[in-house]
Amino acid sequence: MIPMTELWLPILLSAVFVFIVSSIIHMATPMHKGDFKKMPGEEKVLAELRSQGLRPGSYAFPCCESMKDMGSPEMIAKCKLGPVGFLTVTPSGAPGMGKNLVQWFLYSVLIGVFVAYVASLGLNRGAAYMSVFRLAGTVAILGYAMGALPESIWKGQKWSITLKFVFDGVVYGLVTGATFGWLWPAPLRFF
Repeated sequence: MIPMTELWLPILLSAVFVFIVSSIIHMATPMHKGDFKKMPGEEKVLAELRSQGLRPGSYAFPCCESMKDMGSPEMIAKCKLGPVGFLTVTPSGAPGMGKNLVQWFLYSVLIGVFVAYVASLGLNRGAAYMSVFRLAGTVAILGYAMGALPESIWKGQKWSITLKFVFDGVVYGLVTGATFGWLWPAPLRFF
C-alpha cells in the first residue's frame, strides 16, 4: 500500500485541473445554458412566497406529513390538481459564487482523497499509467457523475439536464484519472 502522504500532489493537482475544466464547461460552452427556466408569473409567485415568510430550506409540494397521508384521497387529489414539485430556497442576497467555488474545489479535493485511497489499495508503486488511469478514473467518475442520477429518479429533474451533469462528471473523472496516472509514484530504486 502506498502511503497517502505520497499522493498529495495528484490529489491537489487533479482538483485544480477539474476546477479549470469545470469552469470552461460552465462558462465557455452553452451546454448548461438552458438548464433552468423562468417561472411563469415569477413576480406574483415571489411576492406570495415573501408574504408567507418562506425561509431557506428544501420544500415539497404538496407535502405529506407521513407515509400514511401519501395515499389519502386528499393528497391524491392535490397531486392530480398539481403542480407537484420540489423547491430549494437559498438565503436572500446576491449568489455567493466565491463560497460556492471554494466548496466545489474542496469537494474536488475530497474526491481526490477517496481516489487516492482506493488506488493506493489496488495498485503498486510504479503501476502502469493505464492501470492507474482506469482505476482512478473509474472511482472519480463514481464520485463526480453518479450523484446526479437521483435528481431525475426522485426529484423529477429532466433526464436531459441530469445527463449533462453525468457527462460533466465523466470528464472530471477522466481528468482525475489522467492526473493520477501521470503522477503515480515510481518504484523505489535501491542501489
